[in-house]
Amino acid sequence: MASYHLSVKPVSRKAGRSATGAAAYRAADRIRDERTGELWDFRRKRGVEYREIVLPANAPEWAGYRASLWNAAEAAERRKNSTVAREFEVALPSELSPGERQELAMRFARELVGRHGFAADVCLHKAGRGGDRRNHHAHILCSTRRLTPSGFEAKTRELDDLKTGPDEVTRWRARWAELQNELLAEHGHAARVDHRSLEAQGLDREPTRHKGPAITALERRGLEAHVGRRLSEEQRLEEQARLERAAERGRLEREGQELRASIIDVSGDIAAAKRERDQVRARSPVRNLEELQKEGREKWLAMRAERQAKEGTPEQGRSPEEEQKRSVERWLEYRRNQELGKGRAPEKSPEREGPEKGRDRGKERDGPELE
Repeated sequence: MASYHLSVKPVSRKAGRSATGAAAYRAADRIRDERTGELWDFRRKRGVEYREIVLPANAPEWAGYRASLWNAAEAAERRKNSTVAREFEVALPSELSPGERQELAMRFARELVGRHGFAADVCLHKAGRGGDRRNHHAHILCSTRRLTPSGFEAKTRELDDLKTGPDEVTRWRARWAELQNELLAEHGHAARVDHRSLEAQGLDREPTRHKGPAITALERRGLEAHVGRRLSEEQRLEEQARLERAAERGRLEREGQELRASIIDVSGDIAAAKRERDQVRARSPVRNLEELQKEGREKWLAMRAERQAKEGTPEQGRSPEEEQKRSVERWLEYRRNQELGKGRAPEKSPEREGPEKGRDRGKERDGPELE
C-alpha cells in the first residue's frame, strides 16, 4: 500500500551543517568545501539508485557539476548562521518500478525548479537492507537562491517568509500527492495517497512514530535500544487510550440514542394528554364564576335542608326576629342549667339576656357568644 511522506528541512550553518557535506552524502560523492577546506567523501556509501542535477533555463555551465554548484551556493552566503540549502524529502511508491519512481521524482523536481528558479540535486535511495523493503525515497537538495546566467542571486523568500512559507509548503505537499496518484493511475495501480492529516481524512487511528536512523540502525544490528523500547511502549499506551476513547464514544452515542427515543415517547404522551383534555372540555363546557357560585349555594342549601329533616327541627319559614328570640331562650336555658348545677338559684336579670361583655376579662365567660 502506497504511503505519503513529504518533509522540508533546512541545511543551516547554525546547526553546524554545510551544503557541500549534505550534497556529498546524498549523492555518495566526493566534494571538497572550498570555504572551510573540509573534504566530504561518501563514495563508499551504498543505496543510491539515481542522481541528477536539475537547473533552470540559461543556467551557467559550471552549475552542472555537483562540487562547483554547492561550493558556489556556500560562497553566496556571508553570514555564519545562514541557511545554505533546503531539502525536500519524499517517499516513493513501492508499487512503481525503479524507472517509474525515477520519472516521478524528476517530474516533481522540474516543477520545483520551474516555480522557484533555484538549482535542485535529485538523489534516489533504495530501501534499507534490514528495514522496510518498501522504503523507497528521494532527497531533492535545493539552493536557497535563484540561479541566473550570472550565478546565484536573490533569495527564495516565498519559502522563507513566515506568512507565505507555510502556504507554499502546503501547496507542494498537495502537488506531490497529485503527481503520485497520476502516475499510479497511469500505470494501472489502484493504490492512492492523501497528503491530508488522519483527522482531516476522517480516519480514527493514531499516526505511527518515527524512530529515526540511529535507533533503526541499532535494531538492524540486533541491539536493543532503550529509546526504541520507550517509543514502542508509548505507542502501545496511545493505542490502548485510543480504543478506550472509541469505547467511550460508543457508549455516549448509545445513551444519546436512548435519550432521543425517550424524548420522542414523552412528546407522544404529552400529545395524547392534550387530546384527552380537549375531549373533556368538549363534554363539559367551561362555566363562569357566577354559575359556579350559584351551583355551590344550591348544593349547600340542599345539604342543610337534608340535615334539618333528619334532626326533626325544621326551621324554615321563621323570621329573623323569631330566630333571635329563640337564640335568647336557648341562652337563658343554658344559664339556668349552669346555676342549678352549682347549687344556687338562677339570677334574674331582665336587663341582660346574654353573656357579659367587657367585664372580668381574666375570667372565663359563661357559655358561647351569640352569633
